[in-house]
Amino acid sequence: MDIKSHILKLKKSLNWHNIEYYVNDNPTISDSEYDLLLIELDKLEKKYPQYLTYDSPTQRVGGKPLSEFGNIEHSLPMLSLANAMNQNEIDEFDTRIKKLLHQHNEIEYIAEPKLDGLAVELVYKKGKFTHGSTRGDGSVGEDITSNLKTIKAIPLQIEAKQIPDLLEIRGEVFIDKNDFIKLNKYRVNQGLQVFANSRNCAAGSLRQLDSKVTAERPLRIFCYAPGLIRGLKFNNQNDFLNQLPKWGFPVNPLIKKGTGSIFLKEFYNLIESKRENLNYDIDGVVFKVNSYKFQNILGTRSKSPRWAIAGKFKGEQSTTIINNIIISIGRTGALTPVAKLNPVKIGGVTVSNATLHNQDEIDRKDIRIGDTVLVQRAGDVIPEIVKVILDKRDSNSIPYKIPNNCPVCQSKAIRKKNDATFRCTNYYCIAKTKGSIEHYVSKNCLNIDGLGIKIIDLFLNEEIIQDFGDLYNLDLEEISQLERLGEKSAQNIINSINNSKNTTLSRFINGLGIRNVGLNASKLLEKYFNGDINCLMKASREDLLLINEIGDIMADSLIDYFSDNKNRLLIEKCIEGGLIFEKVKKIKNTLITNKIFVFTGTLKNFSRNDAKNIIESYGGKSSNSISKNTDYVIAGEGAGEKINKAKNLNLLILNETEFDSLINDL
Repeated sequence: MDIKSHILKLKKSLNWHNIEYYVNDNPTISDSEYDLLLIELDKLEKKYPQYLTYDSPTQRVGGKPLSEFGNIEHSLPMLSLANAMNQNEIDEFDTRIKKLLHQHNEIEYIAEPKLDGLAVELVYKKGKFTHGSTRGDGSVGEDITSNLKTIKAIPLQIEAKQIPDLLEIRGEVFIDKNDFIKLNKYRVNQGLQVFANSRNCAAGSLRQLDSKVTAERPLRIFCYAPGLIRGLKFNNQNDFLNQLPKWGFPVNPLIKKGTGSIFLKEFYNLIESKRENLNYDIDGVVFKVNSYKFQNILGTRSKSPRWAIAGKFKGEQSTTIINNIIISIGRTGALTPVAKLNPVKIGGVTVSNATLHNQDEIDRKDIRIGDTVLVQRAGDVIPEIVKVILDKRDSNSIPYKIPNNCPVCQSKAIRKKNDATFRCTNYYCIAKTKGSIEHYVSKNCLNIDGLGIKIIDLFLNEEIIQDFGDLYNLDLEEISQLERLGEKSAQNIINSINNSKNTTLSRFINGLGIRNVGLNASKLLEKYFNGDINCLMKASREDLLLINEIGDIMADSLIDYFSDNKNRLLIEKCIEGGLIFEKVKKIKNTLITNKIFVFTGTLKNFSRNDAKNIIESYGGKSSNSISKNTDYVIAGEGAGEKINKAKNLNLLILNETEFDSLINDL
């Protein structure tokens, strides 16, 4: 056998052993035998470098360290999931799905354990692994391609007859319990600090700038969902999951298909009973509507899909004592009570603080300073107080009430109708100002490097700035004289601020910190108003409600914010300081520009979201409700009461064929 053929045989053998181990759970050789094959391949490739390829198993050991991670935009958003905290909420999810789909039959679901790891996306072009990223903010993630290549369970090349031109796969990277124990034992022997828990270890390993460090960590992955796929079509989630192992991707063996709410509850109870005996950490289960057609009809909210939900398990718990309750002031002026606890370990994490949310929550649980309480990590992440151990309460304890004054500026704090939170009424409260500036300069907003908490505190204390608009008028000479800041650091800050001036309207809207309006909603607003901040500020509530996924709460928040003259002056200050918004791709005027469409019933050839995106690309607008201002009503199968209302208002009603013709003629 010639050298080239022998190298090819070694590569195929090592890749096959990886699939047997990580996908089929059927190891056929020992770790030491595997290592000997890898060493032999590495020696041959070094001796004959002309036969070294990107997909060789030897290329998983890590490359040259990076100075920083780049960003990768997801083709489709990696949305988070809404939570169901008990079985009643799981029932409500099933009821809601049937109502939205106008279905009387039981809905078919895919159910799977919810791993407590790090979500990633893998991208393959014509079967070749080209890049991978973290979930990030859902729209943009960090480029961790080099680190993902070190994970043996991720194929570098898909070996199959039928491969999509573009294949995006979402998965969860984790470290199993046995490997985590071995890793910590090794670190003890080496005199290194042990890791507190496997999730933090997995997340930290994937964010190493030196991929050689990542290669030393026993990372695994379970793949669970598609991103964008071109060149191959799947009808449902089950078909996609069945195909993944054939391509060499690991899929959780506990995933099941079933119908109806009884199946959802039985699976929830089954996985909860298995939780402690599993060799990996989970914090719940995930339920998804199986049919992709139904998923498209159901669509998404601004942050989560309507067709999926996470059923959360009870978090790990422990008892401790509340030493004090302090009030934290956020950028919206919310007075948030925080319990200061005797430090206690829960799930490998030391907990010393727990959020108490608001006065209603404190009253409902009757939480007092000095109480012995049961604490859990909610969803295994955020510490919360489950209940008070009343038998251990001091007889002299008194109920806790949130103060009527802001503890920072002493201004009046009020609680408006339908709001569970007390808020500071002082627009210029230093705590609100500090929080708003920290938010404005953060990565998902204006992304201004070098402006950390300490520098912001310094500028505020020295009265150099009063709000984030003042950042655009900083004087280099003045700030270079400040303590802890020399000329070089000051110049770096000025450069970062200047670099941030060319931005997008969506980043700026997000940076304003408008209540209930996040980055996804900001992008919708940017697109709808073509990047024009003035048009957005002049928009009426009715205008805002025409935007797909902008509801009553968001619309009211936007109107309230732009109605305040102080906010408008702050925006003007930023623009006068040199802020420039990138132009949004202009939409040509067409027959349907500014026309309002309402869709009802099920379309055969379009998902509801696809149809809305199509009309918006031609300048049209989509609404969920019919009014006298509606221009077109598109009626699919099973159209309901909206048709009767449209007829009463003498509106133009089109079937799907007529809608298709209208779009094709544009």
